[in-house]
Amino acid sequence: MEATAAKFIYILVLLIFVCQLASLKGAYGAGECPKSTPDKEAVKLLPCAPAAKDMKAAVSRSCCAQVKKLGQNPKCLCAVMLSNTAKMSGANPKIAVTIPKRCNLARRPVGYKCGPYRLP
Repeated sequence: MEATAAKFIYILVLLIFVCQLASLKGAYGAGECPKSTPDKEAVKLLPCAPAAKDMKAAVSRSCCAQVKKLGQNPKCLCAVMLSNTAKMSGANPKIAVTIPKRCNLARRPVGYKCGPYRLP
């Protein structure tokens, strides 16, 4: 029964992401993520959702691979972590900013100010 409820919640969150993306305008987020918007990039970080909500949750390889790509552009990474899509998924920004460190990314933007948070 719990597995079914978890699947339902996962599908519901995914549908919310899709609806959110469908309502975006092209100019939104221009500058932070040159080839996309923060909300569109946030969808790529869906494998990071558990780790962005719970500091004790394991960070998956697929999450780390996406964070590594985004980490090349700290401004975009920050915008994604603070995006409406990330908020709608239930991500906690204070926890989300720890993901690059939890992925052990050597070339992460340490100390980068992301809203009221700093990347460790």
